[in-house]
Amino acid sequence: MPEDELLQGLITDLRRGMLVLAVLASLEQPKYGYALLQDMQAKGIRIEANTLYPLLRRLEAQGLLLSEWDTTESRPRKYYSVSARGRVLFDRLRAEWQQITQTMQALLGEDEPR
Repeated sequence: MPEDELLQGLITDLRRGMLVLAVLASLEQPKYGYALLQDMQAKGIRIEANTLYPLLRRLEAQGLLLSEWDTTESRPRKYYSVSARGRVLFDRLRAEWQQITQTMQALLGEDEPR
């Protein structure tokens, strides 16, 4: 396997691991799928629609997200929001992420003054 291909696979694995946290963090206010996709991409999170929509459905099935259809416009939109259970788990995931970040910064020597 060429080195560039291997690196891209490893980067994809790293990003995949943080997508749930990124989605939960991005849904402070209810958003429909495409708006969420645009918001996340604008913040530098590389995610494709064919990754986001199945993730939204999975998080909803797990009880972390709620959804509601808005049919007041000419085009119905499904809005997603974080459920009470999702908020609790988001707080725990965020704390875990912060711990992982601190550990990795120490491991990589990035917590030392330059």
